[in-house]
Amino acid sequence: MLSKRIIPCLDVRNKRVTKGVKFQNNVELGDPIEMAVAYSDGGCDELVFYDITASAERRPIDIEMVREIANVVHIPFAVGGGIEKLEDMRRVLLAGAEKISVNSLAVRNPRIIAEGAREFGSQCIVLGMDPVRVDDREKFPSGYEITTRGFRERTGMDALAWAKKAEDMGAGEIVVNSVDADGTREGFELNLTEMIAVNVGIPVVASGGAGTCQHLVDVFTEGKADAAIIASMIHTGQFTIRQIKDELITSGICIRQKW
Repeated sequence: MLSKRIIPCLDVRNKRVTKGVKFQNNVELGDPIEMAVAYSDGGCDELVFYDITASAERRPIDIEMVREIANVVHIPFAVGGGIEKLEDMRRVLLAGAEKISVNSLAVRNPRIIAEGAREFGSQCIVLGMDPVRVDDREKFPSGYEITTRGFRERTGMDALAWAKKAEDMGAGEIVVNSVDADGTREGFELNLTEMIAVNVGIPVVASGGAGTCQHLVDVFTEGKADAAIIASMIHTGQFTIRQIKDELITSGICIRQKW
């Protein structure tokens, strides 16, 4: 059995880690470099760094911050936000990241997935998706519509159909970030995560809603996720990575132990 991964998420705006609820009312939480070091040393498996306003502001990613993070952590990390072309991907990888997350760009230009996979390998290309629950099951058979630009734009795309297409085009991993659960700390959207996980053959990372260790147990068992992104539950100091992993071990979840 493959070990489940715990991945802290650093949403960065103006060089500060920030967190909101359902993509709104963000508050500053700390320095991304200091937090990246703390989580890396604390036993997390990977990190993800999102320049959350880069796409909305139509600007490049903060490449200097990518380099700074690469210089101080010793675990894989993914980067998203402000990626517009292959050259941007190359710059991010050369700056030290292991993976590139594409979200809004992939919706606008799906070919970037295939181009990135051919150039750098599927293992480097992560599709980030922000689905929101909808009632129109005729138009959206999965019950979820893809949104972009930080939930600023609706796309008219069905979440499951988009996940399958991205896999076919070469994505090596999918991060499923539920807009409805984001920042609520009330649990992952298990139906959404499981639906994507059982219908694609690549790893699925659950995101949005983690608030307790039981939420992680649930998303690994019921939600069939391969990894889980966490933010508020550790950013606030309520839990440490070690506490979370100890609880997962007690619950019979296969995880990577680093102590």
